[in-house]
Amino acid sequence: MDSYLSVLKNYTEFKGRARRKEYWLFMLCNLIVMIVLGLVDMMLGMYSEEAGVGLVSGLYALAVIIPSIAVGVRRLHDIGRSGWWMLLTFVPLVGPLVLLVFNVMDSKPGENEYGPNPKEAPQAELA
Repeated sequence: MDSYLSVLKNYTEFKGRARRKEYWLFMLCNLIVMIVLGLVDMMLGMYSEEAGVGLVSGLYALAVIIPSIAVGVRRLHDIGRSGWWMLLTFVPLVGPLVLLVFNVMDSKPGENEYGPNPKEAPQAELA
């Protein structure tokens, strides 16, 4: 839950790096919330089959679109890729598969042009 909340708190932060754990836990929590809100929409009669979404779940999806893009960009930065690779989402079939492969890749070790590796603990300074 901490990863989910930290992504929401850093929704305007497109710089830096995001670990796999942060990215995937956010996506998992996001999926669970969307399922629960979809069920709430159905119980309240607010679900539209034509649109494929309900009022409450649709508002939630709009609310988390910027944080989702931000954490996706930071995840790409973690593997040494530019955030512009997120545009692959719009390439049918191949684009989402390539992004899936990128998102399961391990972090680039050490520091890269986007910042220090979040996996590595900061070096303790000697007194």
